[in-house]
Amino acid sequence: MAEITDAQPALTQSLRTQASASGPKKRALFRQPLALQWFENGVLKKLSNEERQAGRFELFLDLLYVAILASFADGLAEHPSGVGVVKYILILAPSWHIWSDLRELMNSFYNDDLGQRVLILWIMAVLVVYGNNAVLVDADLTAMRATVGAYMTARLTANTAHLVYSFSSYHHRAQQRLWFVCSFFALLIYVPLYMESLSLRSKIAVAAVGIIVEECLWVFCYSPIAKRITRTKYTTAADIGHEIDRFAAFYIIVLGEFLYAIIVGHPAASGFNVRLLRAMWTLIIAFCFNWLYVHNDGSLQFEHAIRHNIITAFTWVTMHLPLVASMLVGGHVAAASTKTEELEGAELWLLCGGLGIGILCLYVIAMLHRSDDPPGTLMLSRNLRLIMRPVIGIIIICLPLSPHLGATAFLSIIMALVVFCVVYENITSLQCGAKFWESWENTGYPDDYRLTDTKC
Repeated sequence: MAEITDAQPALTQSLRTQASASGPKKRALFRQPLALQWFENGVLKKLSNEERQAGRFELFLDLLYVAILASFADGLAEHPSGVGVVKYILILAPSWHIWSDLRELMNSFYNDDLGQRVLILWIMAVLVVYGNNAVLVDADLTAMRATVGAYMTARLTANTAHLVYSFSSYHHRAQQRLWFVCSFFALLIYVPLYMESLSLRSKIAVAAVGIIVEECLWVFCYSPIAKRITRTKYTTAADIGHEIDRFAAFYIIVLGEFLYAIIVGHPAASGFNVRLLRAMWTLIIAFCFNWLYVHNDGSLQFEHAIRHNIITAFTWVTMHLPLVASMLVGGHVAAASTKTEELEGAELWLLCGGLGIGILCLYVIAMLHRSDDPPGTLMLSRNLRLIMRPVIGIIIICLPLSPHLGATAFLSIIMALVVFCVVYENITSLQCGAKFWESWENTGYPDDYRLTDTKC
């Protein structure tokens, strides 16, 4: 074993040299899965210094996944109730786990070979089974079994890939195998869901426990505690740039569901009407939510939450689940308002609750970053710059308490509040002494410029 351990760093150095070489890589249908980055005695190492981008097949997966989530939100909007919200959370969270499994696998071992493409296709096929049956879990035992079976199959597939990859690359081996064992036993929690004799209330409790246990095990297996327990020289590391890009791209696709629903079927036709106004307000709300996500905390110099520390990193990743869940529901109801005259009470709570919780999540995500700007650099400190997010979020959540407002009035108020938040943050994020309008300079041609007669 000592000889193998000594030889492996040399192999890694050779592979890094090959990756940086200008010559083309040798083609193969199935490539050796190699860790793209890792920690070696606490020092970050990379297989290659080339900048990673989200793979096209990863984005293709996102399109299917967002479509599945949109169908869940559609089901909740059609039958809005407290029970419906619980069902929405319980079927959305497991699908998020499946998406996260592939995201982490591609982040650490992406090589775009035939094996990984088939893996993505297989997971997508299983997700189709999951998405078509999950909406019926409370009404049909066959759908319940198909949903649970699809979920367990998808997770076992991704976890088995982790196990196989642990043999091809030693850098993540200890934590990959720890995760495989822990996740395998956690999946056994869902076995009672197959039983016909178990009541629906009991199945809800089982599903909730399973989701929480799996989330806690994920945090544990990739935490510093697990690294200390395994006492390994090599531990997992994430490509932070790729991770940020993946979540940003996914968030944009989620916001795209706002826009899809206000166009397909021509719900705001014809001419200028109230429904068209609602469609415009929905567009502006979606645009502003994207603006707030990109704006972060407005700091000129900051350290991203993933880079800050392990707590902010896990929190940043986890907060995207309630962000996506709430935005899909709120956005779906906002877009659906273009197809109806008025919204019912439960629909208004979904609209305001979804968008209000969404902006609260954006506040938490922004606060997780560490601002490195010296005091007095910007007009206001970070806490004062971001204070409008929780204030406006709470106001939006409480709007349904006003019984005499119509759907158009609700959307108009929400749009105005979100626009105000965007304008406020952008103004207060300016540097001290900044001008409203930058003067135009050097607009004339240089002195040595000569107009020549050229033919196109």
